[in-house]
Amino acid sequence: MILQLTSGIGGPLECAYAVGGVFQALQAKFPDIEVVDAHPARHEDCFTSITFSSKQDLSAFCGTILWVCESPFRPNHRRKNWFIGCSALPEVEKPEIIVDSKDVRFERFHSGGPGGQNVNKVETGVRLIHEPSGITVTCTSERTQGANRREAMHRLAPLLQARMDEASARQRDAAWRAHADLERGNPVRVYRGMDFALDSR
Repeated sequence: MILQLTSGIGGPLECAYAVGGVFQALQAKFPDIEVVDAHPARHEDCFTSITFSSKQDLSAFCGTILWVCESPFRPNHRRKNWFIGCSALPEVEKPEIIVDSKDVRFERFHSGGPGGQNVNKVETGVRLIHEPSGITVTCTSERTQGANRREAMHRLAPLLQARMDEASARQRDAAWRAHADLERGNPVRVYRGMDFALDSR
């Protein structure tokens, strides 16, 4: 799954520091975590957001996360509760633009239109179904089945690219909404201190 830690829009530097600290704590607990994208803040070890992937089910961490600690940047600051958000993002499939033939099912059919007797006797039309994505392409523009098959495969690549671009755009939109929707309160997890110890209560 893909998750994002965020300090929220306009969150204080302490929240950006909490994003980095909570991420390190998660990475220590779940070693398969890999960074997908990270946006550093204006101070070392601070991040406005970190997007990461894991094969583990980390949905229990989604929601508001509280870090309880005195500010490392503002001595004697009264506030000790710093909230960040964790949300799951839609995963983007990455289809190979060079299409693997085992993922493609072909159907033949009689094509209409001009072409003389050959059109009526031979199944020259080709329907291509890319099973992982469900994309269907038909081609009847060529005179032979082989040519229509090649043309259908050629048409598939840009459709797969468009599908991937659309999914990426949805993921970016979801990531932006996660910044805006940070709810400060009712934390699903609480971390304490500069070592980001997970509260077991």
